[in-house]
Amino acid sequence: MAAERPPLRVFVAGLMHETNSFSPLPTSLRNFEADCAYRPPSLDGRAAALDFAGYGDALRTVAAHGDEAVEGPCWWTQPSGPCPAPLYARLRDSVLDALRAAGPVDEVLLVLHGAMVAEGTPDCEGDILEAVRALVGAEVPVGAVLDLHGNVGERMIASGAILVGVKEYPHVDYGPRVEELHAILAGMARGGPRPTMFLRTVPVLGLQGTTEQPMRGFVESLQAVEGRDGIVSATLMHGFPWSDWEQTGASVLIAAIGADPARIAAIADDLATRYTAIVTGASVQRLDVAGAVDAALASPPGRGPVVIADSSDNPGGGAACDSTFLLRELLARGVRDAALGMIWDPQAAQIAADAGVGARLRLRVGGKVGPLSGDPVDVLVEVLAVRADVKQRFFSAEPRTPLGLAAGLRAGGVEFVVNSIRQQVFAPECFTELGIDVASRNLVVVKSSQHFRACFDPIARATVYCNAPGSLNTDLAQMPYEHLRLLPGVGVHAIDRAVLRARFPA
Repeated sequence: MAAERPPLRVFVAGLMHETNSFSPLPTSLRNFEADCAYRPPSLDGRAAALDFAGYGDALRTVAAHGDEAVEGPCWWTQPSGPCPAPLYARLRDSVLDALRAAGPVDEVLLVLHGAMVAEGTPDCEGDILEAVRALVGAEVPVGAVLDLHGNVGERMIASGAILVGVKEYPHVDYGPRVEELHAILAGMARGGPRPTMFLRTVPVLGLQGTTEQPMRGFVESLQAVEGRDGIVSATLMHGFPWSDWEQTGASVLIAAIGADPARIAAIADDLATRYTAIVTGASVQRLDVAGAVDAALASPPGRGPVVIADSSDNPGGGAACDSTFLLRELLARGVRDAALGMIWDPQAAQIAADAGVGARLRLRVGGKVGPLSGDPVDVLVEVLAVRADVKQRFFSAEPRTPLGLAAGLRAGGVEFVVNSIRQQVFAPECFTELGIDVASRNLVVVKSSQHFRACFDPIARATVYCNAPGSLNTDLAQMPYEHLRLLPGVGVHAIDRAVLRARFPA
């Protein structure tokens, strides 16, 4: 009978922020504490951490394999501007202090984003991984699961960490990717072969969903190379265009065991070439405000609404979420049977709540944060519903993410939602829990770029992408970059174990 394998001690921690260098909103400790700030041994914030994609998946995966999860901090907040240097140091050091306090561990599994920028530290993930490696030495397996919108630089690779990114956008595959990463790290911890990380930079900026072709097929091609030529994981990092860093851009990440570097280079080059062709030759069509509304209204009748994605004002990428361009267009045209949400306007939500359900009042809505929010809309509204207990799905089977104080309002033929917790629309609960049946509407505007599709595609008859003014404007040539440096592809880089040992002695 084979001896039972002893459980591994796995340190799990998370520090995630998708930094928009052009966001009008600052990043503060209060932001993290409002979203996810779990600092063991205190149990405050643990429920939010368990619900958060990646961290909760890691704890469940480690337990399911009979290993011991040593819970470290979990920090996450909505995208916003660069993190102040003192705050970043505090968050990073909380992870490092917890790792020191954990004592000897067999594996370190981190949940990072890949596009976190702090004042003075443009590559936060590289900084964190390097610091973790310095603590645990060269031999302890270290890995990180990344959002595919991360920008990967040489420092992350040089840390010797195994990097696995989600493949899907919407990010519905955090669970499988965490499972994949833990399997790789556990194999290493038990004396198995150590994969080498290969990086192929792809000098393009794009924003590609994976629900439709050609990206659907590209994801399948990533999956197809795994299990061949020694490849245990293959990731396309799309990059995050609004993080202004010299290494911002896409990349191919491959983890392989005993592989022929020339063969991996050929595979990475092929994937990079195919993705470049998609970005440059089959980009998603994004219409201006008038064009998007025209397209939606011209859509043939059918079951379900036409959904307009107001991606430029998506708070999931750092926008304010209070722009009024599409609301103003719908009202000016007298569009009927339409819904729109969510506009982040705590003051308007409170005024509507004070007025009460059924009240009719003049209300000033949105347009408060800055020029990219547009002007406020002054409109006569009817208060349809007011609730402070509404939650939506957020990469979860059940609605768990609160909207804060929220009000459903009607102005003419448009019903819309204002709320007090800034977040993008993920699921119909943002509307339906306030009495707005989006499935029966002709047109629905959502402040989201792509994640909404996981829950709205089953009810939508068509989707239109709008490029309104906003912090996530997809006309990247108009963005005021200061540091971006897209270089020609520099080939595949592999970090040798001898180099790693020299830099980080055990």
